[in-house]
Amino acid sequence: MKLTKLIPASLAASVLPVVAFAQDAAEAAPDITPYILTTMLFLIGGFLVFWMAAGFAMLEAGLVRSKNVTTQLTKNIALFAIASIMYWLIGYGIMYPGEWVIEGVMGPWFAITSLEPVGLAAADASLDYASGASDFFFQLMFCATTASIVSGTLAERIKLWPFLIFTTILTGVIYPIEASWQWGGGFLSEMGFSDFAGSTLVHAAGGFAALAGAIVLGPRIGKYKDGKTVPMPGSNLALATLGTFILWLGWFGFNGGSQLAAGTVGDITDVSRIFANTNMAAAAGAVVALILTQIQYGKVDLTMVLNGALAGLVSITAEPLAPSLFMSLVIGGIGGIIVVYTVPLLDKLKIDDVVGAIPVHLVAGIWGTMAVPITNDGTSFVTQAMGIIIIGAFVFITSLVVWLVLKAFGGIRVSEEAEVLGLDKAELGMEAYPEFYKG
Repeated sequence: MKLTKLIPASLAASVLPVVAFAQDAAEAAPDITPYILTTMLFLIGGFLVFWMAAGFAMLEAGLVRSKNVTTQLTKNIALFAIASIMYWLIGYGIMYPGEWVIEGVMGPWFAITSLEPVGLAAADASLDYASGASDFFFQLMFCATTASIVSGTLAERIKLWPFLIFTTILTGVIYPIEASWQWGGGFLSEMGFSDFAGSTLVHAAGGFAALAGAIVLGPRIGKYKDGKTVPMPGSNLALATLGTFILWLGWFGFNGGSQLAAGTVGDITDVSRIFANTNMAAAAGAVVALILTQIQYGKVDLTMVLNGALAGLVSITAEPLAPSLFMSLVIGGIGGIIVVYTVPLLDKLKIDDVVGAIPVHLVAGIWGTMAVPITNDGTSFVTQAMGIIIIGAFVFITSLVVWLVLKAFGGIRVSEEAEVLGLDKAELGMEAYPEFYKG
């Protein structure tokens, strides 16, 4: 309906120029909707991934023995705080370089992150993406997650401060360098490697760092005796289950936020597709572990089911958008298989992984990355394998060097007496369950 039919003829002459001016101004104004919605995606996704820090803390607290719970909780909150500072000070600038120091390989060190000014006007904003602060906040959460993976593997026998020193180097230098090769536009990205939300860049990288530490550190006292693996049950499976559900929830931010855009119908629909695929993969991993442990051991193993769900999540993380729900089920289900058979394999190799982080994050992360070409025609198995090998070699070797240096200068393992007594008393002088622990 024409505007002239809605306005009395006597007013038309004065109103129409104003309306025309408003229409012209609206057409000339920049479209701020994508900027706002993408910024909100990063902020919401970021705090969901932050909640994964609580998930890791609860999972680890539940899977270690009661005499070591306080130490694990201390490590988890400390590593997140350290990651926050190091990523601001060094990591973000390395990972997303304005200019490369070594083209495609190394960004500048100490390019300290700064935020937009208070009250930024639309005319002064870069409206083609999102706020820099939201991007920094979102990416920081991935950095901290990498360190959380290491914490669980090395539990119950590592000294607190050497672990935190390693965390400082991992979050400030090692992770940002290898992540820049893909997400910062480095040489892996140019090569055609694909890792949507970090099956390799985050999870396998954390797994490689954990593996190096476990080799240098050695197994817990009494874990392997007379050629047999001695079970060391966790203190609280209720907490471990809560931690798994928290991680499952946080993963929707982890994968969904990695769409990196929410300002169009296509983008927000893709985010919803990612949520659905992520959930399906987790469900499949849990169900497969449920069935396999019943077949293998005659009884269901809850810890395997929990790790099966997490392995499904890790497996789908490299490509949560392209698969159908059925393919997401297959990819996640294979992650569950990986956990059930890799955990005993590590025990045969006498690699003591307290919470099962190496099967979940390293091995399932590799599988998920290699599965990308199954549903994404723009990738190749050769390129995916090359990316995994390059990242794995870099993270494992640099981590191994750091662990060996820390071992040479002061040691990384607590004394035998402290390990038997428990790290809570020996390292911290406080216990998580002082009224119940009898020694």
